[in-house]
Amino acid sequence: MESIENTIRKVISNHKRGKIFFPNSFTKFGSPTAVRQALNRLEKKGLLIRLAQGIYLYPKKHKVLGILYPSLEEIAVAISKRDKARIIPTGIQALNKLGLSTQVPMNLVYLTDGTPRTVKIKNNTIKFKIASPKILAAKNETNILVIQALKEIGKENIDKKTIEQIKNILRQVDKESIVHDMKLAPVWISQIMEKSLTEKNQDEGMV
Repeated sequence: MESIENTIRKVISNHKRGKIFFPNSFTKFGSPTAVRQALNRLEKKGLLIRLAQGIYLYPKKHKVLGILYPSLEEIAVAISKRDKARIIPTGIQALNKLGLSTQVPMNLVYLTDGTPRTVKIKNNTIKFKIASPKILAAKNETNILVIQALKEIGKENIDKKTIEQIKNILRQVDKESIVHDMKLAPVWISQIMEKSLTEKNQDEGMV
């Protein structure tokens, strides 16, 4: 009978390098303890790299750059898929994803409908916080990012340039979802979203 370690090795080797694995990716091959022990052995043999407790990488290697590690966002997405949970970027990451900031956050904070937790990856952290039912009810991902980005900037720090950038972003979003989602935002953010809607209607009226 083939060992759990060899079975897991074969499964991992059938995937592209750069894939992230978790112990529960292999639950059908043995008990949680046996799977963990097998993964630890495969790590020691160099097949896997342990990114954090219970998170393993099947490493992709570059001739010059060496091991290519996944971004914190890629790890967060992998965790959300494992947990079948939704995650919403917040703070600087929301600004970055909308092109409102070039700053790359060293630590990520997500709102989630999954389990709240903090995952340490080397010197960085990925934090999952419980999302309010309100924000989870939003229909459009861009609207959610706009709400989170404006919260990060703060009402007192909003300037005309930022408002114009937000309006340009929301021009790509359908009116129905803006009308729905702006009701879920704080009043001052809702007003900015409503202005973009008014201008959208005016632009369409001119066509």
